[in-house]
Formats: sequence, C-alpha cells, structure tokens
Amino acid sequence: MACTALTKGRGLDCNRISGGIKNIYFAVLDEVSAIPQTAGEITDLEMGTNDLYRYTMPLGVASISDTIVGSLENGTIYYAPTASIILNRLTKEDQNQIKLLGQTKTIIFAELNQQLSNGNNVIVGMGSVNGMSLDSGTMDSGAAWGDRNGYTLNFSGLEALPFAMVADYTADPFDNAAFTFGTIEVS
Repeated sequence: MACTALTKGRGLDCNRISGGIKNIYFAVLDEVSAIPQTAGEITDLEMGTNDLYRYTMPLGVASISDTIVGSLENGTIYYAPTASIILNRLTKEDQNQIKLLGQTKTIIFAELNQQLSNGNNVIVGMGSVNGMSLDSGTMDSGAAWGDRNGYTLNFSGLEALPFAMVADYTADPFDNAAFTFGTIEVS
C-alpha cells in the first residue's frame, strides 16, 4: 500500500528562465515568532518589529540548493539547504556583520532572478524551522590587479521539508498583508 499518491504530472515548460540570485534577505531565527507554510508556500511571516536585512548580490556570484537526503535502510528523508554568497571588497563593517552572522542562526530568503508570470521575482525561504548556519567561508585579497577581493560565505541547514516559495507580493518583496516585520535594512 502506498503512503502517498501523486497528484499531477509535469510537462515541459516553454518559458525561459534566468539563474542566479538578485538579493539575499536574512531574518534572525529567534526573532521570528511564526512562519507557516501551506503546500510549499510561505504564506505568513511574523517578526513583530524585528528587521529583515537585505544583501544585494553582484551578478552571477550567489547560489542556493536543497539536497534531498534519504536512507532506504532507515526509511528516512530530509533536506539539506545551502546558500553560497560572495561579497566584494573587504571592509571592517562587513567583518563585524559576518562575525554576527556566524554567531546566530538565520532564515535566508533568496530573491531569484527567475520571474513569475506577473513579472515579480520568485523568493525562496530556507531554514524556516531549524535555521541556517554560517559554516564556512573565506576572506580573500586577490593577487593580481584585476582579482576580486572580498568574502565568500557558505550557509547550511537541515530541514524536514524542502525549501518553500514565499507567497507572491504586490509591488515590493514581502509587502504581503500577512507579513509583519520592522523594515528591510539596506546598507
């Protein structure tokens, strides 16, 4: 007897999409009081007056993935979300923020370059239950004049469900009526 029944198939999508990430938003996991999901969609975000922190990504340097990990022997399955971001230029302000990111668990929202049919960008939520942790990274000066100097940061998590899409917004990301938070901090 099957535990679950499939509900639909999938055809070939005729639309072209773009890869990559436009913005990364961080929410401190302990500051989120609720983040309910319905059918793989984040429909509410309750943070009170706590802020989201937006990091704008240079083109072509950030990525996310969600690895499905299963064990036939144990009958288990879980998901391992990861995010890799690059920040150009070494600064003391970034050093301090990276130190703080390393000291706390976050929820990461990735605003993709992929667009919905209405022209809004797709936003994916990662680590909504157990959080994402900064687990590795580098600070590089570069060697040649044309080399990049800056940071490479890698975040990982473990979740019972795959990452969810954030409910579509009206004009600005996270302007959904059910979402409550302070402001979106941009430096």
